[in-house]
Amino acid sequence: MDLMEKNVELVEVQKLEGHTDRVWSVAWNPVSSHADGTLPVLASCSGDSTVRIWEQSLLSRSWSCKAVLEETHTRTVRSCAWSPSGDLLATASFDGSTGIWKNSGSEFECVSTLEGHENEVKSVSWNASGTMLATCSRDKSVWIWDVLPENEFDCASVLSGHTQDVKMVQWHPTMDVLFSCGYDNTIKVWWSEDDDGDYQCVQTLGESNNGHSSTVWGISFNAAGDKMVTCSDDLTLKIWGADIVGMLSGEGYAPWTHLCTLSGYHNRTIYSAHWSRDDIIASGAGDDGIRLFVDSKHDSVDEPSYSLLLKKEKAHEMDVNSVQWSPGEENRFLASASDDGMVKIWRLAAKP
Repeated sequence: MDLMEKNVELVEVQKLEGHTDRVWSVAWNPVSSHADGTLPVLASCSGDSTVRIWEQSLLSRSWSCKAVLEETHTRTVRSCAWSPSGDLLATASFDGSTGIWKNSGSEFECVSTLEGHENEVKSVSWNASGTMLATCSRDKSVWIWDVLPENEFDCASVLSGHTQDVKMVQWHPTMDVLFSCGYDNTIKVWWSEDDDGDYQCVQTLGESNNGHSSTVWGISFNAAGDKMVTCSDDLTLKIWGADIVGMLSGEGYAPWTHLCTLSGYHNRTIYSAHWSRDDIIASGAGDDGIRLFVDSKHDSVDEPSYSLLLKKEKAHEMDVNSVQWSPGEENRFLASASDDGMVKIWRLAAKP
């Protein structure tokens, strides 16, 4: 379909019911897709202290709940993330712990519980190789854990730099560079110059360099890893860019610079943004809506521009807390999670 013609719509495929409280986050298993014969798998986590695993049927194409992960966390599960191999699921909870779950045949088993944060763990993220895990908390800290054999984890670094609640951590998709954002209105970039794992804050993206003026809730990268989108309580999405070619070739850290700001598309806090592999940015917000944006292919290299592809009003009955594109190259879906307790599966389709 020609996205620039904007003759597309977001079609609701299925509503997934089961959580008894708000759903905070959704995460697609990165190795599940019909293309290689495996079934798409989605995890969702909730204020009901559980994580649900949803799987699509190859025959009916409908999703059903295949597992409920419970009895490990005693409070809200705020974030969940699959390891790159798809074998492990990490869950971050307001009980101050991070759970590590392994799919053992037909059931999931909690094989490790990571403790150390003083209070609520808000987000969890694996690096591209699956050798490190990052967590962040209301205690203002970011932790990096080394992933050891036999499902063991060792805290390698405790990073201090944020002055308020850290809302999200996100590893770069190809390099061991860590990003964090939070209530202090900033995005911080953490990098180790050599292999000793001594991570330092090498850049802070804040209001002084065209950054956000209020809480930053989310971070996502494009497939190439040279652009980043952030979303905020200031009702904007911001696009950032970096010359990562030099970093990949060992030339040192390449700073991120502000490219453009998308404003006027949501009228309440933007809680989530996710960049698809085919370059579509989805956003979900407290106005109950979802927006999709695409590169408008502006002729001027100096003036990158992204335009609204479509807006889905009342995608949910309450705040949209999380949006995430599925990883498959074909039959791509968008999953959304909401305060209304629902997970929804969407598909982008050409209008009839």
